[in-house]
Amino acid sequence: MTSKRIRIDIEDAEGANYNLNLTGNITREKVLKAFEFLDLMNIEDAPDSPQLDSIGAKIWHIVDKFFPMGKFTSSTILEKYEDEYNEPIKLSIISTYLSRFTEKGKIERARTGREWTYQSIKISQKRPT
Repeated sequence: MTSKRIRIDIEDAEGANYNLNLTGNITREKVLKAFEFLDLMNIEDAPDSPQLDSIGAKIWHIVDKFFPMGKFTSSTILEKYEDEYNEPIKLSIISTYLSRFTEKGKIERARTGREWTYQSIKISQKRPT
């Protein structure tokens, strides 16, 4: 079995650098625990709240907030968007923005039956040198 390796480098708003290396038998649960640890340290919190002045920014906020590791569809984003912002949006608009995020390399997509499935975090597997 190949060994997995994940490296997370983060710089906070004050300029401090944090490096987290995970190697060996890495599972989804272990990665989620690492992100929970980073959340406890409040590293990801920026001093200002994110600018949600466009539809694309709002959709990306939904992807980032609710699906940082898991898979999702345009329909699930539609539901979360309407719940979060209390405003209707067409499924075609969500699909268009998700397609643009794919082209920019922010998310990956794969065909699952009749629908596209998206995933926002890419975990690469590297063999130890």
